[in-house]
Amino acid sequence: MDRRNITDEDGSVLGWFDRDTATQYHENTRWDGHNMVSVATGSQWNHETLYRTKSGRWVLHWTSQWQGSKDTYREIGEEQAHTWLLANGHEKAIPADVLTGMEY
Repeated sequence: MDRRNITDEDGSVLGWFDRDTATQYHENTRWDGHNMVSVATGSQWNHETLYRTKSGRWVLHWTSQWQGSKDTYREIGEEQAHTWLLANGHEKAIPADVLTGMEY
């Protein structure tokens, strides 16, 4: 079991989820001419991974390569998760009826 706490912006723990049982979606990257840059964050140093928990919650994992930064796991809403999935090339993870109604 790979249990991770879900926190709010202040760092207060709201719950937890098991990464081993969640579906994981990785960010897309693009070459900017010098570095691979995260599509999700627009940075070569900061990265995001989206998880769909076993219970159906969406959890966004933010991490940074900057020394001293701390990983965060925050729950996000369905619409924000679908926007993230679409921007990062995971259209197949979005239900077809939702995808046809999305603007992009």
